[in-house]
Amino acid sequence: MRLNNYQGAVFVGSDIYRLAAYGKNHPLSIPRVGSVIDLCHHMGWLNVQNYVESSPASTCDLTRFHSMDYVDAVKGVDKAGKSDAQNREIYGLGTIENPVFTGLFDRAAMSCGGSIHAAELVLNGGCAYNPAGGTHHGRPSAASGFCYFNDPVLAIYRLLDLGLSRVFYLDLDAHHGDGVEAAFTDDLRVATVSIHEQRRWPYSGVESNPANRVWNFPVPGGFNASELNFLINEVVLPLADKFSPDAVVVTCGADGLAGDPLSTMELTNISLWSAVSELRAVSPRAIVLGGGGYNPWTVIRCWAGLWATIAGCNIPSSLTVPAVDLLNSLECDLVDEEDINPSWLNSIVDETEELPVRPEIENLALLQAA
Repeated sequence: MRLNNYQGAVFVGSDIYRLAAYGKNHPLSIPRVGSVIDLCHHMGWLNVQNYVESSPASTCDLTRFHSMDYVDAVKGVDKAGKSDAQNREIYGLGTIENPVFTGLFDRAAMSCGGSIHAAELVLNGGCAYNPAGGTHHGRPSAASGFCYFNDPVLAIYRLLDLGLSRVFYLDLDAHHGDGVEAAFTDDLRVATVSIHEQRRWPYSGVESNPANRVWNFPVPGGFNASELNFLINEVVLPLADKFSPDAVVVTCGADGLAGDPLSTMELTNISLWSAVSELRAVSPRAIVLGGGGYNPWTVIRCWAGLWATIAGCNIPSSLTVPAVDLLNSLECDLVDEEDINPSWLNSIVDETEELPVRPEIENLALLQAA
């Protein structure tokens, strides 16, 4: 059964995401979630009825998946303001990839708390959106890939602990959702699907394992909107329909968008919005999370427009003056000035072009879904 219902859409946010994080030279030091919230406010898409403040995950919440010694290690390096050789070697804390910064634990716990609360909010139906979530690389006892904890795993566990029996997870990030797959590869209550760029870190997600309800689609560079739509409609939706989930969880990373400095995929934000909407219609309960994304213009526009799509708000061609001012105020050292698309500064919807589905995508669908 497909549902088309915008009722019960809730945005889960926090002002903590306005604080500086990750240090000056990290790909995630750019403005993201705080500016998404601001852009949605400027467009009139948020109000007291559809916006809720997140609360941080408790230690008990975190240890539903993460080891106690690791949680203590994150707290410890945060309190000390630095890591050491042991914490880097054992827990991956204090590396270039996963730096120690002021407020590290509170920020990571808040993103997890937002996703856990999202699970609670949708128990009786609806959709909850936590763009600060999507930290899908986090391991039980180690940080990985800019992710200190794994909020998608914690959200799925909360759904299961609340009595649901079947959860369908879709990962649209440019990087394989390795941490989520590993967490549930032996748990048949959860099906995981990841569409990610091939031969890109973490260099996993090459094969599928249908017996364990694990499907991976490593796509080539230049992966376009037509190709995403093809995989969603020809493979993902049939898998989801067959699984008949009680809830769906989507990590909607924005690093697969054209213009992102850490991938060579060429998606449009409209294609991601469509994919989320299509999957949301499979189940009465949906949790939508953020993920990667390292170009502030494409990330912020994508996730703001995703919220508008989830909430059933109109996305006009002309933006409000404060919205335009926000987009024009952004900066990013990873995006050269000449590479800034003028449309990123005055619109939310990406320009679209109908492109063909390449044979390798068709073959991938046949091979991986078999």
